[in-house]
Amino acid sequence: MKFPRLVHNRVSYLGVAVAAIAFIVFVLLFALQSLFSTGRAPYAGLVTFVLVPGILTLGLLLVPVGMGIEWKRRRHEGAQPLPPFPIIDMNNSRHRNAALVFVSGSIIVLFLFTLSGYQAYHFTESVTFCGTLCHTVMKPEYTTYRSSPHARVDCVACHVGPGATWFVRSKISGIPQIFAVLAESYQRPIPTPVHNLRPAQHTCEQCHWPEAFYGGQQKKIVHFLPDEANTRWEINLLIKTGGGSPETSLTEGIHWHMNISNLIEYIAADEKRQNILWVRMTNVQSGKTTEYFTEKPLSPAEIAKANVRTMDCMDCHNRPSHIFRPPNYSVNLSMAYNRMDPSLPFLKRTAIQLLANPYDSEESALREIETGLRKFYSENYPQLAKVKESSISAAIAETQNIFRQNIFPAMKVRWDTHPDNLGHLNFLGCDRCHDGKHKTAEGVAITTTCNACHLILSQGAVGKSKPSMSPEGLDFQHPVDIGDAWKETLCSECHTGGPQ
Repeated sequence: MKFPRLVHNRVSYLGVAVAAIAFIVFVLLFALQSLFSTGRAPYAGLVTFVLVPGILTLGLLLVPVGMGIEWKRRRHEGAQPLPPFPIIDMNNSRHRNAALVFVSGSIIVLFLFTLSGYQAYHFTESVTFCGTLCHTVMKPEYTTYRSSPHARVDCVACHVGPGATWFVRSKISGIPQIFAVLAESYQRPIPTPVHNLRPAQHTCEQCHWPEAFYGGQQKKIVHFLPDEANTRWEINLLIKTGGGSPETSLTEGIHWHMNISNLIEYIAADEKRQNILWVRMTNVQSGKTTEYFTEKPLSPAEIAKANVRTMDCMDCHNRPSHIFRPPNYSVNLSMAYNRMDPSLPFLKRTAIQLLANPYDSEESALREIETGLRKFYSENYPQLAKVKESSISAAIAETQNIFRQNIFPAMKVRWDTHPDNLGHLNFLGCDRCHDGKHKTAEGVAITTTCNACHLILSQGAVGKSKPSMSPEGLDFQHPVDIGDAWKETLCSECHTGGPQ
């Protein structure tokens, strides 16, 4: 009895044609990717390793679907009954050849799917995929990442980490994000912090070993005053980084907070974790606990209901890669490295004001920055504008570059939309707890002593007088004479990163 060939139907023919074309396209694209790819073509990778293999799979599935439809059609028309399974006789040359074609084709398809799956895995784990595929959404994060201290660390090293469990969790959590991008229903700006971020012990501490943190770090802060002369003011600090070891429980300095000899927990009243209501410190060896409150003590029931977070690296280093730098910081840095000419009168004040203005688009901002700087000097310093034309043009280009690197109107992102908890100048940062308002029931406050975290070795205006110096540490001197007013307020109440 001759076995009827169910594959002879339009649906199966279509499936074979689709699979064959997809196979040829995959081979060609893979060859092009291997020979000419520069690693900056996210859509090419998406098409080659995800879309085309998906189409090939669809074509292969159409073959048995068509055969099933054909089987039902023949059965409905009362055609010759079909055996439940194919009869394969290896003594029959036709059957042998068919089996050889099937096995060979299966091996080729299996190899193709293995190759595409491997490449797709690495592609979806790449910086190119994370940062450039969804261009508008991820542009702020990708731009700041490329100029960050972690620019040579892959995104997944921090956002996923090693192991299959978090890989699967990251892909599952990414599915709603894909639909949000397609529907353009994503939030602007992207909200932070990321609440389902993997604990820092599994990611950050794979490279930053807590036991290796000891001693202090010297740091020179260069600040230009917003006066006509752009007066240069320098502060030389010794940052008490400190560290500790779990074996000795010996901890000191800022990294006392690393939960080695003391466990720190807190409750925040807001999503951005800027308003800290309650802090609990537990001595790891003795088990003794100390609780600090801002206003009234929280009851055990209130604490049990609240979201109690254990402090880790990300509570201070919350912007390790995606750093949106304030205009004040960026302009100071550019002037310190002479990318902007400090001899241009009021350059610091004017550039910061232009950067801080609200803009509807990047294009309009760049135009306003150029127009604003040229207008300021042509109207107020016409002679200087002619002599310093090259310096003004360089200042314009650098100010525009600062804008491109830190402010993104399309996503409503500015430096002040993402608080940076490292330090306490432009944001609350350390002052979220070290503000003098967090006290025990007995009235003992969390320390606000400046020298607990750093020592001022020298400070003062450069070029006018010799800066004061002391190895024991100096009392802070405000660059602008405001008396003792700075002692009565937090730095971030006046210093917002913009005009001041």
